[in-house]
Amino acid sequence: MSRMNKKNIVAVFATMFMLILSAGCGNQQAQKDNFRVVTSFYPVYITVANITAGVEGVETVNMTEAQTGCLHDYSLTTKDMRTLENADVFVINGGGMESFLEKVSADMPKLAVISASDSDKIVMLKDKQGENPHVWLSVTYAIAQTKKITADLCEKDPSHADAYRKNALDYVMKLEKLREEMHEGLDNLPNKDIITFHEAFPYFAREFKLNIVAALEQEPGVEPSPKEVEETIEIVNKMPTKVIFTEPQYSPAVAETIARETGAKLYALDPIVTGNADENARDDYINKMKQNAAVLKEALQ
Repeated sequence: MSRMNKKNIVAVFATMFMLILSAGCGNQQAQKDNFRVVTSFYPVYITVANITAGVEGVETVNMTEAQTGCLHDYSLTTKDMRTLENADVFVINGGGMESFLEKVSADMPKLAVISASDSDKIVMLKDKQGENPHVWLSVTYAIAQTKKITADLCEKDPSHADAYRKNALDYVMKLEKLREEMHEGLDNLPNKDIITFHEAFPYFAREFKLNIVAALEQEPGVEPSPKEVEETIEIVNKMPTKVIFTEPQYSPAVAETIARETGAKLYALDPIVTGNADENARDDYINKMKQNAAVLKEALQ
């Protein structure tokens, strides 16, 4: 092969390499140009996914694995920090759910944070652990959270404000219809006393006029003492309708023990903290709340 041919081949390969490199840089630039919204965990992701659905140039990412559940004692991972480093805004539930927020603020002081529960429409309930953060399980508060996130997103990213507002209006209308249907099904139930797995449902109970007479665990994974189990057995034995509600994310072992002692029936209520963070997630809140309402109707009739 002549020196000239070798030079021509080298030149061709060099040109191809530069084209590939340029294309790669172009893709990175396109990704960088996206407005990137990161959510703290699954129920927040559902709401934000509805607000940002189909908005060109906006990317929504859930920081935690969609099967993580509540973030009561969650510790940030290296992967989480990398995800937040590329965020334009971080949307959280608030109300104390994200106990790691102080670390995020310290390490990334310039990261914009939207707290969905920081709304004048939301009145926080308190229990032995402090403020109860499970506000999304009230449909009314889920609507308030949607509006709060939308208002703040419009402020942080005004170029997409019209699209955010349109999507939010569509989602709020669906939530209002859901609330109406659930009230029709639950307001006139003959029995209102329920025993839940943990303190996830006080907002749900208040909205739909249910009375939580006991919770099996104060926090998931913290099993009740023998004395607390005995007290719950006494409560169940006095109930006109002996039912106990578990949660699909956690072991029903304690509930099964009490059921054997009392003859209570077990049902599952979903706090909607796990699922698949994909395009199908947008309907998950509504679908699972409808299922919760159906379970309650069956259990408390």
